[in-house]
Amino acid sequence: MLKSFLYVGLGGAAGSIARYAVTILSEKIGSGTYPYGTFLANILGSLLFGLLFGWLVKSGIKSEAFHLLLLTGFCGGFTTFSAFAFENYVFIMSGGIMEFVIYTIASFAISLIAVTLGMYLTSNVI
Repeated sequence: MLKSFLYVGLGGAAGSIARYAVTILSEKIGSGTYPYGTFLANILGSLLFGLLFGWLVKSGIKSEAFHLLLLTGFCGGFTTFSAFAFENYVFIMSGGIMEFVIYTIASFAISLIAVTLGMYLTSNVI
């Protein structure tokens, strides 16, 4: 049981650091107040989750440790749904209803496409 928490914690720490790096890089590239870092982390995290899950299934690896470290830990630490929810709250409270709608729909739709792409790539390409 303790090992499981360690795997999730280690993966989560690495994922959180990676998310922070994406946020810092996107702030240097992007402009304005749009949350590009969160948006990119959610899309990339969804793609990565699909790739990793597909790889684990395709390779026949049934290791709970890999699942906990990579999917629950790293991807869970890397993706930022709580930040996403807060940023939508800010859009709504500041009267940015159109920004809220676009950000929400784009995040969900593109994340779903990214997971599907990751699964497709591991099934058919990689």
